[in-house]
Amino acid sequence: MNRRTLLVYAERLAALAGLIPIACSPGELLSFGEKTIRFAANPFSLGIASGDPLPNGVVLWTRLAPDPLHGGGMPPEPVTVLWQVAADESMRRVVKQGTAVALPELAHSVHVEVDGLEPDRWYWYRFRAGSFTSPVGRTRTAPAPGARVERFRFAFASCQNWQDGYYGAYQHLAKEDLDLVVHLGDYIYESAVRENAVRRHDGPEPVTLEAYRRRYALYKSDPDLQAAHRAFPWIVTPDDHEVQNDYAGSHPQRGDPAIFLLRRAAAYQAYYEHQPLRRTSIPHGPDIQLYRRLRFGSLVELNVLDTRQYRSPQPTCQQSERLDGFCPAALDPHQTILGEAQKRWLLDGLAHSTARWNVLANQVVFAQHDQQAGPGREFNGDKWDGYVADRKAVLDVLAQGKAGNVVVITGDIHQNRVYDLKADFNDPESPTVGAEFVGTSISSGGDVAPNTIYSSSDNPHLRFRNSNRGYVRCEVTPSRWQADYRVVSTVRSPKATLSTLASFVMEDGRPGVQRA
Repeated sequence: MNRRTLLVYAERLAALAGLIPIACSPGELLSFGEKTIRFAANPFSLGIASGDPLPNGVVLWTRLAPDPLHGGGMPPEPVTVLWQVAADESMRRVVKQGTAVALPELAHSVHVEVDGLEPDRWYWYRFRAGSFTSPVGRTRTAPAPGARVERFRFAFASCQNWQDGYYGAYQHLAKEDLDLVVHLGDYIYESAVRENAVRRHDGPEPVTLEAYRRRYALYKSDPDLQAAHRAFPWIVTPDDHEVQNDYAGSHPQRGDPAIFLLRRAAAYQAYYEHQPLRRTSIPHGPDIQLYRRLRFGSLVELNVLDTRQYRSPQPTCQQSERLDGFCPAALDPHQTILGEAQKRWLLDGLAHSTARWNVLANQVVFAQHDQQAGPGREFNGDKWDGYVADRKAVLDVLAQGKAGNVVVITGDIHQNRVYDLKADFNDPESPTVGAEFVGTSISSGGDVAPNTIYSSSDNPHLRFRNSNRGYVRCEVTPSRWQADYRVVSTVRSPKATLSTLASFVMEDGRPGVQRA
């Protein structure tokens, strides 16, 4: 498939997508006339999900796949799916329902954008196809614009390498008292089968749409991941492993850039097909719209970033070429991790936000971090350390005090970390302008020996570091933000126990963190 064919195909998908969700009143069902499908097995094998909550609605997701690891097991025809939203878990008080068309062009996935719901309340939902009914999921709408919110609770997670271990952390996360979950990337890993894996991948490294679909099907077969999706709405953004390790924009880590764009198009389409995303995120060839902003009353504004699709290639150099630890390209004012349009969008949003707490949902470490112990410095070009001008632009807005309380939440590095964000990281005495909470992996990296620290002479703004697996639970009120680092005992068994290793607090009007 060449680029022209790919773009035409993407335009067709975008046109079809406008026909997907059809709403009707309770008691009224619509029929599209597709022939009746008799499923050989449960078509809801990959579970259900909801996401991107607004005050008046959410996105509902499922994918019909009675044989998920062998192409899905569906005929090459559209299939009608019934969806229902209720005010009770028993689904007796249905408040919205309708039908959606599961298209073969989108792997028979369903993305229903429900509206007309009440703000700031729980709802339950399910799907029906043929004689099969999905499990019941729970979701929640966002508070009304400007509403005073006394408490907002969420967890964030990332990096769930199937081969490195089980998702026991999700088993515990599903039982938390939360409003939603934010996933910060590496939902799948594109690596090939590894012989010494805790549980093995389905085949070689995916490069085609069919192979990426199969990899998502494998990951979504996990019962603990499915339980976490059923329990809360999710807000998702990818990092690199959804496509290829350490890719940067149109530049692959390895291989022909022209061929890579075809691979990126396949990967982005599979990502959309398997996540509760709105139609605005339907890929157009190798491009997908992912950065977006969600508001939760007057309390929280969440800026969801995309730090892969628009970035310049990571700076590389010999150690002897480094300038005070940085590769010269990292200091180039044109070096970007956000791209110009996303950067303007972010800076403008921060400068004009009226929310009490402004959050950057971000893939890679934002704070400056010296990786070299002792004398000398060395910075990782794949993080914001490789894109100094973009980071300075954000820090300058924070230093002007226009953005209120700013918190960055981050994944990627398979470690728990906490940073104070400094107006100038090279001057430890410069003002603290915010905080960054970095979450460890769900499973990536496997079990590690304890390595907890609470200070670092090489990075004086680092407040905590640890490599246990788990997730971060956050409670936000008008007066403070508390982050609890929840860790599991092991990823080599799905029966892991859970504990809170450490908690940190940032108070309203006082940038920086304290141990709780």
